[in-house]
Amino acid sequence: MKIIRSKQFKADKAWGAQDIANMNGITTRLHWTDQPYIWHVNEGEEVFVVLDGVVEMRFKEDGSEQSTLLEVGDIFYASVGTEHVAHPQGEARVLVIESEGSV
Repeated sequence: MKIIRSKQFKADKAWGAQDIANMNGITTRLHWTDQPYIWHVNEGEEVFVVLDGVVEMRFKEDGSEQSTLLEVGDIFYASVGTEHVAHPQGEARVLVIESEGSV
């Protein structure tokens, strides 16, 4: 059993994470960041939940770059092959659920 106070979590570097669970190869991790990630495509699906802060999520759809602001409680689902990058607006804490070993 674990209780995690997500608002108290701060990593030593951007996108640092606290592992929460690994359920049959699906990881749940709490990330802290104040810097953008990199454009990437996950090998599997990804669920990205904003727990604290605001994140601009950029993604490509039909070859065209799109963008949306995600606020606390918002969820971004990246299906297989969705190219995307997260740009926090200041500090953010996000819960990421994805296949173990994903980028």
